[in-house]
Amino acid sequence: MYSNSSGFYTFILMLVVTPLVIAAVLLRKRQRRRQALAQPFPAAWQTIIQQNLPPYNKLSPDLQKQIQGYTQEFLYDKSFEGYGGLELNDEITVTIAAQASLLLLNRKVRTYPKLFSVLVYPSTYVVKSEREEDSVRLGESWRTGAVVLAWDSVKHGAANFADGHNLVIHEFAHQLDQEDGAGDGAPVLAGHSSYAVWAQVLSKEYERLCTRVDKGKKTVMDAYGATHPAEFFAVASETFFEKPEQLRLKHPELFDELRKFYQVDPGEWV
Repeated sequence: MYSNSSGFYTFILMLVVTPLVIAAVLLRKRQRRRQALAQPFPAAWQTIIQQNLPPYNKLSPDLQKQIQGYTQEFLYDKSFEGYGGLELNDEITVTIAAQASLLLLNRKVRTYPKLFSVLVYPSTYVVKSEREEDSVRLGESWRTGAVVLAWDSVKHGAANFADGHNLVIHEFAHQLDQEDGAGDGAPVLAGHSSYAVWAQVLSKEYERLCTRVDKGKKTVMDAYGATHPAEFFAVASETFFEKPEQLRLKHPELFDELRKFYQVDPGEWV
């Protein structure tokens, strides 16, 4: 019987060496990442955040440090791509990363682990479809790991942080909602016991918004939240961060659920 012992030993050697090589590469990547994130926060980025994230100057030193850390992590881990002729710069990327970081404060979580890319258009963009009419959009969140944003809407949301409309908060709330694989208005909560109360409160508030919108009545939250439970969570998140006192007054149970989820009280920053 013919025996290819050298081939057998080569195969065994590959089984041993390949995992070691992979482990060494991953270790080097983690070391480079730690070194990059350990660098002092750039003064130019700090200025951008102070200008384009109004609540930042009213945050405690600890929360400001968290914003800086999450912003650095976001910019290191995620890729940005400019579309429609938009040339990316630090103002665009830092503004988006810092606003998205608001949703992570005190939660001790990774920076949107399923997100890989942020696609930025200069303004509203058109999505063409063979099955439906073309639609004009400001932004969208994909479960496949991308967020699309219109920069002029991002900038407007940064300039007016009290109107209840913030494109970055809206789309990144969708990212949180989609972390479990389903965009259904129920993000990953602290424990199983939290889901029953969350479902009870948010479904009641969603139906309440739908009823008021159908009747043409004034609402604290944008009427777009009445289109789907996932949109309700995103719109409620915008309102929570930008109009916290109004939401607390008109929808105290909803405010409390969002406060427990986001681990902050934006009313303290007003």
